[in-house]
Amino acid sequence: MDDSAASPVPAASGTAAASAGAPDPAPQANVVGAPQPAGVDAESREPAAGDEVVVGPESAAVGSVSDSASASAAAPPAVTPNPTPTAATAPAPTSHHGLKSHEHPASPAALRVPHIVAPSSYLRFNKATSAMSAQTSGAAAAGASAVAAAATPADGHHSHPPSPLDRDQQQGIRAIRDFLKVRTSYDVLPLSFRLIVLDTGLLIKKSLNILTQNSIVSAPLWDSDTSRFAGILTATDYINVIQYYYQFPDEISKLDQFRLSSLRDIEKAIGAIPIETVSVHPSQPLYEACRRMLKTRARRIPLVDVDDETGRETVLSVITQYRILKFIAVNNEQNTVMLKKCVRDINLGTYTNLATARMDSTVLDAIHLMVEHNISCIPIVDADNKVLNAFEAVDVIPCIKGGAYEELDGSIGEALCKRPDESPGIYTCGEGDRLDSIFDTVRKSRVHRLIVVDDDNRLRGVISLSDILKYVLLEGEEDAGPHA
Repeated sequence: MDDSAASPVPAASGTAAASAGAPDPAPQANVVGAPQPAGVDAESREPAAGDEVVVGPESAAVGSVSDSASASAAAPPAVTPNPTPTAATAPAPTSHHGLKSHEHPASPAALRVPHIVAPSSYLRFNKATSAMSAQTSGAAAAGASAVAAAATPADGHHSHPPSPLDRDQQQGIRAIRDFLKVRTSYDVLPLSFRLIVLDTGLLIKKSLNILTQNSIVSAPLWDSDTSRFAGILTATDYINVIQYYYQFPDEISKLDQFRLSSLRDIEKAIGAIPIETVSVHPSQPLYEACRRMLKTRARRIPLVDVDDETGRETVLSVITQYRILKFIAVNNEQNTVMLKKCVRDINLGTYTNLATARMDSTVLDAIHLMVEHNISCIPIVDADNKVLNAFEAVDVIPCIKGGAYEELDGSIGEALCKRPDESPGIYTCGEGDRLDSIFDTVRKSRVHRLIVVDDDNRLRGVISLSDILKYVLLEGEEDAGPHA
């Protein structure tokens, strides 16, 4: 199991607010079928507002989940979520440099593919702009070399003074780190959000229905026997269940009776390495929460408070890498605009040993690749290595809804057709695009990764949110290695 800035308010039902300090312990939510913890907001493809909900093992359906929303009396947060244009209603997005994103030609008629496979490409340079950028970068590099040559002492030892571009980059990074050190983890929370917690006694099959019916891809777990936070349910857990099913086919009849408490046993049976269950206190500096996420390779981390008198834990919310980077982008635009070095120059992303698949590859093939490479996204390419789309771990969830494990033998193209209409698609960039442009895209859109392509849309690499967060926090630090 994978594991705003105003005066604080308790994370009560339907309430979430930004704070500059530690929040008071939240009151307990109304429990359905189990002793109840405080609610936690679940990671969703789109921001949602609502009440705290705790779903227990006896909950027959998600119909008991309340969708009513209530307003908080707290001051408005520093971060205001920007709605993401949907592929169905929005026009083709315009790039940061005025170049409209492209749509790829349809695949053969025999293969079902999504109607829009690449609706978003904010960062692509046109060739004229790229040439101008290259000339500018070349001139800057030549100027820096001339300065370095002039500063070379007679003994031949080079002092290598930083160029203006390097100085701005370092200044921007330091300012962002200083910002993260004075803001608390609680500050990241939006004004209101849906709160859903799943009890570990819930059937895995029912948990799957709850996620799909509420359009969420993860949820915190609560152990009602110990009254403690028990981890976070994510798409990786369902992938582990699938691996178990194919390694032990005789156990298929028992899968419907597996409960969330069995996930650790499934991990052990298939030899999966359990992800460390970590949490942070809401009043802890956001910088420390980010460092802990990088150290444990967690993509999300819960905010857990503990009552000093009773020792009872209260889960206030879950913060994700996307929320943190969005928080930085919205509140630090004066600093992110200083990050003008391109992704090639700062070695941002992964460019070797890339796992890829085709539209006619099976979903099971993609799952095996994710497990083998320990990744959560597989770029989908054609015979010329041109990017068509990307298959994510969360795309597995609709494929096994209702226990339909036989659909895993279907094609990736068919699986992508199960995505909701409002799915944003993929975002691409080039190796010459700058980090400030990436932060600008994060500020405007819900981005979870960037596929790096060349001018002919051929795959070059993948930039994850972890890569961006690691660069912002650890670039230039001597102890960056252990956190890689």
